[in-house]
Amino acid sequence: MNITEIMAGLQAKYGNEKEYLQAVREVLETIEDVYNEHPEFEAAKIVERIVEPDRIFTFKVTWVDDSGEIQTNTGYRVQFNSAIGPYKGGLRFHPSVNLSILKFLGFEQIFKNALTTLPMGGGKGGSDFNPKGKSDAEIMRFCQAFMLELWRNIGPDTDVPAGDVGVGGREIGFLFGMYKKLAREHTGVLTGKGMTWGGSLIRPEATGFGAVYFVQHMLHLQNKDIKGKTVAISGFGNVAWGAAMKATQLGAKVIAISGPDGAIYDPEGMNDEKIAYMLELRRSNNDVVAPFADKFPAATFYPGKKAWSIKCDIAMPCAYQNEMSGQDAEELISNGTWCCAEVSNMGCTPEAIAAFQKAEILFAPGKAVNAGGVATSGLEMTQNAMHISWSAEDVDKKLHEIMSNIHEACVRYGKQPDGYVNYVKGANIAGFMKVATAMLEQGVI
Repeated sequence: MNITEIMAGLQAKYGNEKEYLQAVREVLETIEDVYNEHPEFEAAKIVERIVEPDRIFTFKVTWVDDSGEIQTNTGYRVQFNSAIGPYKGGLRFHPSVNLSILKFLGFEQIFKNALTTLPMGGGKGGSDFNPKGKSDAEIMRFCQAFMLELWRNIGPDTDVPAGDVGVGGREIGFLFGMYKKLAREHTGVLTGKGMTWGGSLIRPEATGFGAVYFVQHMLHLQNKDIKGKTVAISGFGNVAWGAAMKATQLGAKVIAISGPDGAIYDPEGMNDEKIAYMLELRRSNNDVVAPFADKFPAATFYPGKKAWSIKCDIAMPCAYQNEMSGQDAEELISNGTWCCAEVSNMGCTPEAIAAFQKAEILFAPGKAVNAGGVATSGLEMTQNAMHISWSAEDVDKKLHEIMSNIHEACVRYGKQPDGYVNYVKGANIAGFMKVATAMLEQGVI
């Protein structure tokens, strides 16, 4: 495999898609040695095929706002790879959404889904629609218009979207209602559904819960425990909420959260009331954490700061791609942080990852750490197919097992001769080998 040649070809075609090119380069650089041990992969041009999506749908979404004005957004669905199962990946509604971001997310999703051991391929979608400040009626009309364009290209055995940034239970409900009306069938075509119509228990918490379970395994391998450790988390949506909840339950002290407006430092740590208030902030659609300090006297708000400026043992980025820079990583390291678990997709820049690995602190990538979310979506698909509903205890037990298996696979492929575990390399190789083998066995298609 000639990475330089492959990347030059992609750069020539997709030069403005920086996030996509970053994600591809990271994977190719970590799988190169293993790939070259398999001439059958090279002969079948597996890499050249896997870096290109199977297909991309782009469509206009026209809807009417509450004042009667006609609005138009762009919708997307990237169906990236279905070698091991139907396309699976979230929908993101955010002004930053473009093809580069969705292709990077879809590409990452291929390997993340493979790591779960569940039969799910990789996909992603969304729109540049901004839910912030919109009424429920406006969001409903947008979701219905979005699904009107998408519904023919998805299905329980074809492509199963879920939620992501800007798409929670409310949006999934509106999307599913329109799909059901158009398709005239009640199937498991979306995950993250409400509990009265096919949803799975602990799905909203699953990404954050799974991330903390993965951190537990990282620490146990080093003969450490999460109990009593200080944790800094970025974001305050469902993912950060779930991570804060589970870390607190396991005895850690979550001392920092952050949003676009700044960071909150609370030396007392989170409790049930504070964790519940994180969800209130999320539901406000205002993307601010400043009110947290007004409500809880022990907390201090630092405008314009990131959570990474606060001294902690464990850092867990839970917001957006490339949210942690090399400078942020250096600040964490100098403050004594010894573990970083990337919960957002590609939340750390290459410079940040390089800094963590050079310092040989514990670092694991999003495709492994946050796989609990899509894993529980896969469990929701299974429950829908079987027309049953498992208890929260059953789902949590399966989530524990899946995260344990993912950690084991990362260690198997990522352990270095000196004992340091390169979780980035381990996750990429483990996911790639499964998908590449499936592609090889299914022929040139």
